[in-house]
Amino acid sequence: MTKYMLSAHSGEDRTPPPMSQEDIERVTKQVLALEQEMKEAGVWVFGGRLHAPDTATVVRVSGHEVITTDGPFAEAREHLGGFYVLETDDLDAALAWASKVTSIVGAPIEVRPFADLPGE
Repeated sequence: MTKYMLSAHSGEDRTPPPMSQEDIERVTKQVLALEQEMKEAGVWVFGGRLHAPDTATVVRVSGHEVITTDGPFAEAREHLGGFYVLETDDLDAALAWASKVTSIVGAPIEVRPFADLPGE
C-alpha cells in the first residue's frame, strides 16, 4: 500500500460565490460522510482543512539565524486549502477518492505519492 496526499487547492480565480448557511451545512455533511466512507474502507490516514494563507507563519534559516515571517510562503494565486493523506493499493484507487472529493468541494485535487526514505 502506498500513501498519497490529496491536496485541495483554492485560488483567486476559483473563489466560490458566498454560500448560504443551508449550503454550508449540506457540503459539510457530504464531506463528513465521505471521510467516514474513507475510514470504513481502511484508507484514511489523516486529513484537515486549513485557515486562509494570511494566517500562516513561515520559518526559514538565513545564515545561522532562524527567521519567522507572517503571511504565506510566497505570493500566489493558489493556496492549499485542505488535504487528505490516504493509504491505497495504487494510484487508480487514490484517483477514485480524489474524484469523490472534487465532486463535493469543487476545488482541483492534486494527488501525489509519498516518497519512501532509504531504509524504509
